[in-house]
Amino acid sequence: MAAPGADILRVGMVSSVGLSAEVTSAAVRAGIDRFQQSSVLDRRFNPLVMALVATPDLPPLAPALEGIAGLTARQIRMLRLAGPALRACLEDAPPGPAAVLLAGPEAFPGGRPAPVGPVFLEHLAAQAGVKLDLARSRVFPAGRAGVFLALAAALEGLSARRYDRVVVGGVDTLLDLYLLGTLDLEERLRAAGIFDGFIPGEGAAFLLLARPGSGRTPLSRLVSVGTAEEEGHRYTTAAPYRGEGLDAALKTAFAAAPGGPVRTVYAGFNGESFFAKEWGVAIARHKKRIAEDFVIEHPADCVGDAGAALGAMLVGLAAMSLAEGRRPSRCLVWAPSDLAARGAAILDRE
Repeated sequence: MAAPGADILRVGMVSSVGLSAEVTSAAVRAGIDRFQQSSVLDRRFNPLVMALVATPDLPPLAPALEGIAGLTARQIRMLRLAGPALRACLEDAPPGPAAVLLAGPEAFPGGRPAPVGPVFLEHLAAQAGVKLDLARSRVFPAGRAGVFLALAAALEGLSARRYDRVVVGGVDTLLDLYLLGTLDLEERLRAAGIFDGFIPGEGAAFLLLARPGSGRTPLSRLVSVGTAEEEGHRYTTAAPYRGEGLDAALKTAFAAAPGGPVRTVYAGFNGESFFAKEWGVAIARHKKRIAEDFVIEHPADCVGDAGAALGAMLVGLAAMSLAEGRRPSRCLVWAPSDLAARGAAILDRE
């Protein structure tokens, strides 16, 4: 019988603190951030503090994409962020086009269409200069928790042998004037006099997954994934906020991961207190599966709220920390979206 889960073989990443997974990991371990005043002003005409990749450090838009009508500034920046991260993830990968399961921004605010759809994957292949199996690729426009939806689909596809290998990732940038204006009006952004807010960021992260026993030494093992929905999320009035979505995601992840307790937690906190309630509910209900002396990491302290990229960054950073022996095994990784999606994953050493 094949071993459950999947091997994480390689990580590619671009963030405000590093243009590679290795540099980002080292910067996060050291507690380094690049929070800086941006050229964007809030409604009080003060510069917004953001966690952005320096624009000169990003590759230009691929010539093949320059003449395409309808690409927004946000989409172009996401392509420039994702291209080098995807290319790094596929270095030394077996030949042939890879399927990509990509988490992207939610359809938010105000019901705006999600900025990443299937055609984005075609553009990403051109930007990264790689061949993708577009017929078996898919986009999950679900924000921070979107990567867990993608990971669940990847595990199912690997188990069913529809994939020999598959790339799972996330990309986002909050450098979007309409989005920032909405968040500013809602007083969600960290600014003078606003302490319960977050630093908007950006980034991209990709993970190369294969069935266990593929012949390559993995960074770590993805043991299980759990996904759920929070009925009382921030932007609904249909149900009260009980914080039960994350609890349900952890329940599914733990049910498929028998064994010892979690000793490290990579948390999807973004700087707002809103999500603390559901973490409190979840840890109270699963304390038997989490060691009393667990270590908690919240990388948004360094990279800001990178939106749909944050969940993928958390999984990638956890995988690398396990490979390097820098954090106790096993790891729980979780993240909530602004809308309903919630997700969690269990990682372990081989």
